[in-house]
Amino acid sequence: MTQRHQRSNKGASAIEGVIVAAFGRHYEVATPAGRLQCYPRGKKSSFACGDRVAVVPGGDGQGVIETLHPRRNLLWRSDAFREKLIAANLSHILIVVATEPGFSVLLVSRCIVAAESQDITPLIVLNKADLGERLEAARAQLAPFRALGYEVIEVSALNGAEGLMKRLAGLHAILVGQSGMGKSTLTNALIPEANAATREISEALDSGKHTTTFARLYALDGTAPDNAHGWLIDSPGLQVFGLAHLAADDLAESFIEFRPLLGQCRFRDCRHEAEPGCALLAALADGRIHPRRFEHYRTIRAEIAEAKRLNPGW
Repeated sequence: MTQRHQRSNKGASAIEGVIVAAFGRHYEVATPAGRLQCYPRGKKSSFACGDRVAVVPGGDGQGVIETLHPRRNLLWRSDAFREKLIAANLSHILIVVATEPGFSVLLVSRCIVAAESQDITPLIVLNKADLGERLEAARAQLAPFRALGYEVIEVSALNGAEGLMKRLAGLHAILVGQSGMGKSTLTNALIPEANAATREISEALDSGKHTTTFARLYALDGTAPDNAHGWLIDSPGLQVFGLAHLAADDLAESFIEFRPLLGQCRFRDCRHEAEPGCALLAALADGRIHPRRFEHYRTIRAEIAEAKRLNPGW
């Protein structure tokens, strides 16, 4: 833990805090002196919800971000030309799916890859589990992930989700998922004050458009977010999760079932396409790798290759 007070390089008194909401170049930071609406110093704005920072208060509830402290990790997504920082300093990512409407298992794999590449523990939350006629089909879709050891928790947000709240104790977690999975209802069940906080920040910005486009951090233990033992970040619904920033080796390493096999192919530069002696293809053939997961790997790898072709800077 860093010191809670330090001197900035401008000579002014800086205080420690955690970013609890991020939208554009505007950040809300929870500090021992209260919440401040902060902007970064200079043009660069590369902060995320969950970042620990040092800020210099400027009066009227405003402040300037002076220092970004080292991160435990960073969850982010990217395509050929854009990147989006989502959250930092996470222990877990809660991937929310539901019995209805239908969900994308490819998106689940993308979120898991992003998590594994940053040493974040994935946890799949199956919402609307009270819809019994659709439950078995959803369970079947998630079976390959469960077989790999990924935890799946079945909940009904409308019925309170108490079991999930107990599971979150002491975690630094984020909720991610497609629109329509009931993530907002789940957030409100877990964090009763979430609705009020969203309204307040929208009114402060004189716009309602941010209610579903920014991440927000909530303490889980009733303390201030900058001193909480556990917290939860709610994030906007997403339909895409690009991983253009990942190298090919990092992608393969992020599929946990591949890890014991990497480096065992006959050819050192094996692309796992049709090469003889490919350890991954052998495992696919004998059932050690699920066909759907291998398809997800190939899809994501092709997208990354195309992004790097379009933008060699990656």
